[in-house]
Amino acid sequence: METNINLKHAIEQIVKEKGIDRQVVMEAMEQAVLTAANKKYRNTRDLEAHYNPDSGEVELFEFVTVVEEVQDSYKEIDLEEAREIDPDVEVGDSLGEKLDATGFTRIAAQTAKQVIIQKVREAERETIFNEYSDRQWEIITGMVRRFEKGELLVDLGRAEAVLPAKEQMPREVYRPGDRIRAIITEIRMTTKGPQIILSRTHPSMLAKLFELEVPEIAEGIVEINAVVRDSGSRAKIAVSSNDSDVDPVGACVGMRGARVQNVVSELRGEKIDIIPWSEDIARFACNALSPAQVSKVFVDEDSRVLEIVVADDQLSLAIGKRGQNVSLAARLTGCRIDIKSESKAAEAELSQFASFDGTQQEPEEEPAEEPAADEAAEAGTEAADAAAAAPEAEEKQAE
Repeated sequence: METNINLKHAIEQIVKEKGIDRQVVMEAMEQAVLTAANKKYRNTRDLEAHYNPDSGEVELFEFVTVVEEVQDSYKEIDLEEAREIDPDVEVGDSLGEKLDATGFTRIAAQTAKQVIIQKVREAERETIFNEYSDRQWEIITGMVRRFEKGELLVDLGRAEAVLPAKEQMPREVYRPGDRIRAIITEIRMTTKGPQIILSRTHPSMLAKLFELEVPEIAEGIVEINAVVRDSGSRAKIAVSSNDSDVDPVGACVGMRGARVQNVVSELRGEKIDIIPWSEDIARFACNALSPAQVSKVFVDEDSRVLEIVVADDQLSLAIGKRGQNVSLAARLTGCRIDIKSESKAAEAELSQFASFDGTQQEPEEEPAEEPAADEAAEAGTEAADAAAAAPEAEEKQAE
């Protein structure tokens, strides 16, 4: 009786502490007894094990099939012998007999322990996977545990996550015990359990941080239309408003820049350009090149190429350090961007006009008139030479 009480208590304790379904634990114990019995009988018999919640014990049953002629005495019984047990039995029916399972108590207990541990692990893995699979693209906070081959292992409480080297921001240094915030980008099940992949460089990290800081975004008044990042250096985020009375850029910046500053601090000083989104690609491109001022925009919608002209003193600002500003703008708009200064654009226009005028003024090929034209040119040259020499001759005569 004491064993049964302890067995019930053990099941309840596992269910409560591990959060495992009671049915899973009972199935594990049934499997343990069945494994021990099959091992003893060398799998020669048709056995089943069932947990009885009333008595708190695992009951073992042996089943035999009623036949006219017995060929396997372990799994079959003839009709006459079967009718001594049950007068109504017919050929093909199955008879079950309860066996004494006390002989399997010690073996079953040892096996059950291993099976339960395995079942508990599998159930925990499944629970963790289901819990975090619904949290993809959510920002979470964890504690740094250790480094392994460049990867950062983060303790999330019930689970451990991985921050790969390529998802870590440049020049960020963490030590064991430090708290870290990151976004969940992927959850996959492996042979070792669920693997949670984190990132601090993904553009969604920036978008989610603004969502946490800006109530208007969380409420759907302000929308984030596009985000691009050079993590640790600079980012651009395009926003729009569903309410004409709400300025999307101002909402993201916050009073005295408090909201955007909180995001910048979390990203360790990453510069953020907040720009208004527009359906007009030309206007959107002008906004995307901020803080540079754009003079003209030429759009080729078929090839999605934008030719942008800026003042000479705005060219370096529009391109940015190592082309960063124009690169981020191109990624934000989804277009190829070619930038020219006003002076270069003017030179290009003049050269085009010169080429065009010259083409128009070229005479058509007339071989018969070419010699005459050459003679006229030569005559004109000789006359010019004579006119230039005449004053010199007169000076000599005067001397």
